[in-house]
Amino acid sequence: MSSRLPDTPHSLSPDTLADRLEVTPAKGLTASEAARRLAVFGPNHLRSLRPRSLVAMLLHQFRSVVVYLLAGAALLAFALGDIPEALAIGVVLLINGAIGFVTEWRAQRSMEALRHIAETRTRVRRDGGGAVIPAQDLVPGDIVLLEAGDMVTADLRLIRAAGLQCDESVLTGESLPVDKDSAAVAADMPLADRTGMAWKGTAVTRGTAEGIVTGTGMATEIGRISQLVQEARPEATPLEARLDRLGHKLVRLMLGLAAITILAGVIRGYPLAEIVQTGVALAVAAVPEGLPVVATLCLARGMWRMARRNAVINRLASVETLGATTLILTDKTGTLTENRMTVTRYVTEDGATEIAGSGPVTAAADSPLSRALQIGALCNSADDGAEQAGDPMELALLAVAKRAGIAPDPGTRVAEHAFDPERRMMAHVHIESPWFLYAVKGAPEAIVSASNHVLTSRGRVSLDAEARARWLARVEAMADEGLRCLALAMKQADRADAPPYDGLTLVALVALADPLRAEVPDAIADCHRAGIRVVMLTGDHAATAARIARDAGIAGDGPKVLEGRALAGFDPVYPDKALASRVAAGDVFARVDPETKLALVAFFQRAGHVVAMTGDGVNDAPALGKADIGIAMGQRGTQVAREAADVVLRDDSFATIVAAVHEGRIIFDNIRKFVVYLMSCNISEVLVVGLAVGIGLPAPLLPLQILFLNLVTDVFPAFALGLGRGSASMADRPPRDPAEPIMGRPEWTRVALLGGAITVATLVAFALALLELHLPTDQAVTVAFLTLALAQLWNVFNARQPGSRLLRDGEIRNPFVWGALALCLLLLAAALWVPGLAAVLSLPTPGLSGLLLALGMSLLPLLAGTLYLSRPAAAGRV
Repeated sequence: MSSRLPDTPHSLSPDTLADRLEVTPAKGLTASEAARRLAVFGPNHLRSLRPRSLVAMLLHQFRSVVVYLLAGAALLAFALGDIPEALAIGVVLLINGAIGFVTEWRAQRSMEALRHIAETRTRVRRDGGGAVIPAQDLVPGDIVLLEAGDMVTADLRLIRAAGLQCDESVLTGESLPVDKDSAAVAADMPLADRTGMAWKGTAVTRGTAEGIVTGTGMATEIGRISQLVQEARPEATPLEARLDRLGHKLVRLMLGLAAITILAGVIRGYPLAEIVQTGVALAVAAVPEGLPVVATLCLARGMWRMARRNAVINRLASVETLGATTLILTDKTGTLTENRMTVTRYVTEDGATEIAGSGPVTAAADSPLSRALQIGALCNSADDGAEQAGDPMELALLAVAKRAGIAPDPGTRVAEHAFDPERRMMAHVHIESPWFLYAVKGAPEAIVSASNHVLTSRGRVSLDAEARARWLARVEAMADEGLRCLALAMKQADRADAPPYDGLTLVALVALADPLRAEVPDAIADCHRAGIRVVMLTGDHAATAARIARDAGIAGDGPKVLEGRALAGFDPVYPDKALASRVAAGDVFARVDPETKLALVAFFQRAGHVVAMTGDGVNDAPALGKADIGIAMGQRGTQVAREAADVVLRDDSFATIVAAVHEGRIIFDNIRKFVVYLMSCNISEVLVVGLAVGIGLPAPLLPLQILFLNLVTDVFPAFALGLGRGSASMADRPPRDPAEPIMGRPEWTRVALLGGAITVATLVAFALALLELHLPTDQAVTVAFLTLALAQLWNVFNARQPGSRLLRDGEIRNPFVWGALALCLLLLAAALWVPGLAAVLSLPTPGLSGLLLALGMSLLPLLAGTLYLSRPAAAGRV
């Protein structure tokens, strides 16, 4: 055969397909032909999404404008002969890179621990006989034999199917097993409706079958989706984009300050070479060397906290992105629901009985409900033991019967009639002395049609045409609710070999559903309270999806539902205006395929949303990769989905997402606090030296002293701000504007005011030390250095939200702040009184009067900031 496989095998008859693939189904391929095809088509496995190499992970830590700026500053310092300053900045960069590298490496190790790799074997027909081979050795044209409990290991065109049902939820999102047959369907039939195909990665829940392999490895539907995942490359996270924009602003600020300082020095008559060196040193001082380190540590701590909450974050900046989320696109099956069937209602002639919770079920003896529970357990091939093997609906019937105290003896079974796809019924025959009881279940339409009577609490009554119509209306009503419906019937005969489906007595209808996860309604309510919109994307039917949306609280009684057919060819870049309006308002998107999910993610991103996408199936993986935050389930999630996601929930709890969003919001607020703190401190350093030079005073600070402040006394308080616990009301705030920068106009205003206050206090202290205390210039420089350092330390209490009070809402309640202050005071003491360090920094002791002057002046910016931030009129954004 050629190396080209049929494009639409589902539209071909089994005989036609066998001819094209040059195989005789009764004999299978020969071993030699299979080996030849394996060489042509390759092994039957997916190309794994390779994790980033250690080198790539390390290089990623240095891809930031701020980091580039610091590297440039280090090179400038080196070129100007400031070797200690260049080395110090280099150490900062290495520390920052090491923290980020170790954190992401640990996350990657956690992701790898979630993977479960096991060799799968498959039964095939080769050389005229049966064989069991490794699934990776399957080739197009192989004849595969399937039975209940098997995993489908390649895409198959079914050539024979006996009562076959497959669970395709990981691929299509369809929560219920799909009936399969060997009939051809139209070439343009949606994937979920190609009943003549069995797909790689799905599971056989009932029946037996034979199929011809039509695709292996990356040529399967799962392989095609895996390719989409690799092509949906994630963009930079919002935090990375914000830090990048901040870096560009710092570049402009640095160049501007350097130019102003040089110009002022030239006007004052300073030597050009000296003033250029001073200007460059001040420009370097304007860059907050501690910013990347503190940001990385803040994100790493959030990452570790989320790991303790069972959320594995595999990309550092993703922690903060969760806090910016404005829209969650959630899968239904296995994410909002438990991905298992449960009985929710029995309908008998006496009325409907709702089955709620997991407690005991009460049924009066000899009532239609009691008989229905018994028939559901008797007409059953599932095993509800530890392995839970069998059809999900049969397992649900066994579970509810057990809750009612009904445990049928399998030894009473004397005959079994397997599910007949044409009659759409099955029957088991049991001894019920003195009769043989025929327990029957199947499609409601088939059971109602085959029944002559209906069971009531008074006995059997005739089932006429009007009664049949009434029962079928009940079936339709349950279907409109999104429920799966079965009918139960019985008959008693004096022999075990009577026709099983003649003269039946209708007993009950059974409604089944995939139950909502218990924590989901509260979690979605928390999302709505936080201003986050939740939209469902599912491959399931519209009625089922709408019911789950109502029960989960995603929408009210009338959710807006769009089906996949209406979205065929939807273009997120240039959408039809009418359709785009409907999409923007949609609550539920049902029967959507992976490409449509991907297009919807792109559409909402272009509309300005920060999109989080949740899911666990292969069909979710491309959208998980494209979303700003992809969230996969760790327990039920497929390997492809976990590798595509930014976050993996080890406990599969939707509520963990809400906790992660809260953590992300705290992180952004903390980052904003310490950026304001760092920038106000750095601006004050530049202004102190620049203004002193401009008015003709000696330089009050030396470049190495500025670097000491930036790397020592600034970093620890900033990191303490990054560890704040956040406000309890944060979860109730609306999401911030995705375009909102870390440093907007209110923040830059605060930086200017706080930096200006520190500058004035430092220059006044410097002037008083020179003119009033008559200290030598080097001791006056020490006074200026101490005033600036202490004022910057107290400035940490001005990092609180505008409109708050220092003693009630401020950082004074943050224990990390007090630890940082104590450490920094010790370091300042060391800079003054450790001889070697004091000599390197050129800090002679200014005496008691100089120390008291520095302490007193350093408190003035704290007082000014407290008065400004406590004013109600100054309340800013939260």
